[in-house]
Amino acid sequence: MLALRLARGAHPLVLLRRLGVTAAAAGTGFLLLSTLGHAAGHPELTGDSLMRLLWCAAPLAATAQFAVSVARTDPAARLQRGMNSAGLGPVRLTLLAAVSTALSCVLGVLLALIVFLRLRGDLGGAPSGLIDGDLLGAGHPLPFVGALILLSIVPVTAAAATAVALRPRDEAPSPETEARPRTAPPLGLPWGMALTAAGLATEAYASPGSPDGLLPLPGRLIASPPGVVVGWALSASGLVLAGPGLVYLCGWLLCAGRPGALRLLSGRVLQEESRRIGRPLGVLCAVASGTYAAVNMYEAAPSPPFGPLTAIGAAVVLACAGASALTAAVESRAARAHTTAALRRLGASASVLYRAAALRGAVLLVVLGPLTWAIAGMAAVPLVQ
Repeated sequence: MLALRLARGAHPLVLLRRLGVTAAAAGTGFLLLSTLGHAAGHPELTGDSLMRLLWCAAPLAATAQFAVSVARTDPAARLQRGMNSAGLGPVRLTLLAAVSTALSCVLGVLLALIVFLRLRGDLGGAPSGLIDGDLLGAGHPLPFVGALILLSIVPVTAAAATAVALRPRDEAPSPETEARPRTAPPLGLPWGMALTAAGLATEAYASPGSPDGLLPLPGRLIASPPGVVVGWALSASGLVLAGPGLVYLCGWLLCAGRPGALRLLSGRVLQEESRRIGRPLGVLCAVASGTYAAVNMYEAAPSPPFGPLTAIGAAVVLACAGASALTAAVESRAARAHTTAALRRLGASASVLYRAAALRGAVLLVVLGPLTWAIAGMAAVPLVQ
């Protein structure tokens, strides 16, 4: 009940971000239901149905990550003065954030269920022609219990990810780490690069070598070696793991040599915020790399297997990745509010702060853009030969 009251009294921008989570959950829930409908309509194609279900892992992960990003920026999840005396400590605030995330996702999957049943013609009338009824299992009974179980995966996963990400942590520094600077470099860069290299090698080894064995996407399935999927997953995981380290590296490059005030300010901000914005930027780079490789691969196919369900899944992943990066930038700006106010009191002009922000964005684009393009190109080469 408290989560509903906080949702009603939230800022319009907060409500907009929660509606984004609802939309992402609706798209993911629709893909899960289409998998169930295909299995109900084609019981002999167990392998195809399983492949469709595996492909739902990508939009599910993207939805959970976006939900976590939104929960981090939600003012209701922050510990305010007087909340402890009212019984809302860190643990209960974390549970409140998880419940709010679950409610947003439940609303999304219920909308997905209504739309899915309408397109199948189960709510009266003929099946809609927007999506081929064969893809949704139109005309075949849908197991209601199975639908509820599949739909529950979305809010449960998002709520669990939110609870883990926002769990209370002991912020008191230990004697060993008290003297360490707050801008200590993240440790995931070498491991992330190694994981990305392993994924590229796996994909090259398992590549079919011709467009006849392309990676299947939901909507029109064709044969595919599972090693390609594993290679893509490893490469994407490596970029996500290396994201904070890459952002820290960008800040180090700005501070290298004899930097001026503008470079020093921009570099220190990137180093300070590397852990907060690095992971969403890593996800965005991984999605961009996979999109580039997929477009090149399917352009080489005689008849590109691109269906409506593929479009829905791609839209969910791309939208969640972009929105997560934007939300992390908003969170980073809010976290620097006191520092920005102190700089303004010291005489820093607004133009200096804007130029520092532009310099940070430019160096991130210069470093991450070519790296993403290079990894995407290497991933696409063995698939289009």
